[in-house]
Amino acid sequence: MNEKGLIKKDSSEGAAKIIYILYLVSTVFGITGIIGLVMAYMNRGDAPEWLESHYQFQIRTFWIGTLYMLAGFILTFILIGYLVFLFALIWLIVRCVKGIKLVDNKEAHPDPESWMF
Repeated sequence: MNEKGLIKKDSSEGAAKIIYILYLVSTVFGITGIIGLVMAYMNRGDAPEWLESHYQFQIRTFWIGTLYMLAGFILTFILIGYLVFLFALIWLIVRCVKGIKLVDNKEAHPDPESWMF
């Protein structure tokens, strides 16, 4: 509660959802992923512990996803890269949907260090 007796909603929770959504939108407009990364770095320091796990997960999602996309690009020359791109797309969607669900339930991410889901 604040000094006026009103309950203050944690804006960091909304930011975590927005970052997941920006990552999903980045499948069409790549720049939104970078915006989400910057937001995650900015918000992780002053967030409650349960949300810090989401910001850590989001930051790792960006960097691991970038690694998968780089590997996919390199492997397109031998045609396997297209499968890597497909895997990376599905991987990103699953991670974001799972993250949004956990934020909605106000739960910490169980394994923010994970490379998978």
